Amino acid sequence: MMRLADVIAAFEDDFLQAHGQHLLPSQKSALTAFKTCRTALRAHMQVRCDACQETQYLPHSCGHRHCPHCQAHESQRWIERQQAKQLPCDYFMLTFTLPAQWRPLVWQRQGLLYDALIKCAWETVNTFARNDRQLQGHAGAVAVLHTHNRRLDFHPHVHLVMPAGAINVQDKRWRTKKGKYLFAGKALARVFRARMLEAVARAGLRVPPQTPKEWVAHCKQVGSGAKAIAYLGRYLYRGVIQEKDILQAGRNSVTFRYRDSKSGKWATRTVAGVEFLRLVLQHVLPKGFRRARNFGFLHPNSKRLLGLLQVVLRVRFTPAPPTPRPAWICACCGGIKTVVRTRIDRCPMVEGTPIRDGVDGNRGCAM
Repeated sequence: MMRLADVIAAFEDDFLQAHGQHLLPSQKSALTAFKTCRTALRAHMQVRCDACQETQYLPHSCGHRHCPHCQAHESQRWIERQQAKQLPCDYFMLTFTLPAQWRPLVWQRQGLLYDALIKCAWETVNTFARNDRQLQGHAGAVAVLHTHNRRLDFHPHVHLVMPAGAINVQDKRWRTKKGKYLFAGKALARVFRARMLEAVARAGLRVPPQTPKEWVAHCKQVGSGAKAIAYLGRYLYRGVIQEKDILQAGRNSVTFRYRDSKSGKWATRTVAGVEFLRLVLQHVLPKGFRRARNFGFLHPNSKRLLGLLQVVLRVRFTPAPPTPRPAWICACCGGIKTVVRTRIDRCPMVEGTPIRDGVDGNRGCAM
């Protein structure tokens, strides 16, 4: 396993020389954060063991939402919040993908077209729910934007996890749909394509040439939805690659592994070090852009409606307390470490208070 910070240290100069003038502010900020995460370059915190009183100074993590080191706790909390909204019905994952011809335009207008991609996908499924003979109501969905495929190439698409049920506010009825099929993928793709073309026209943009008539949309049954939510949460806060998947960094190249989507087996890809940094940073979202969104009766503004629905459907759900951050275990005595001070700019180097690099299994130091 290679640390991303080590890869950046090896290839940053060459990368900036090749791509520095084209980097967005959000990408420059991410590069700096990744490089200094849990290193001596960051402010430190003082931690002390409650049992043996051993004191250490550990560097803070960067807390960046795309950093593979950070935000594991926040990802778990998000998964728990979504699972608390589950309903007793089948769930489906719908995936809407933009064609390859659109990728240059999307890259140039990321904030605008990422937002349009998410909204058009939701409007499409909500329209199908209203017009469906069995549902006849408004749907609910959790949408998460992905900009990459497993090989880290630029591949913007959005996943929606939605229950196969809908609420009709007028007649106050909850209807569900059973079976392996929710909506036809080809019909979804046609409506989604039309909505995206309208969004581009409203924005005053030119439709990319050679735009295909047939787009791609998938609709797959995912049982109770718990595994699908966990899958989406895995990439929500921790970037597009985990450090355990960075296998080797040589003088000029980086090798990483990924799971092939067709065979399900592990595969490797070797690229130049500069190209690897470009692959990672191209997926940094614009500042303030929300990757995950809730729609319909799963929207935060519909908490009362969702709560009433869970009561009517007799959902036995006892709110669990939030998962606490992992405790720090003292290597000397096995006791629990406690944070005494944070944001220390200058760390005293005295006997018995060593400065650590933060990469010692203490995954809870994202402060």
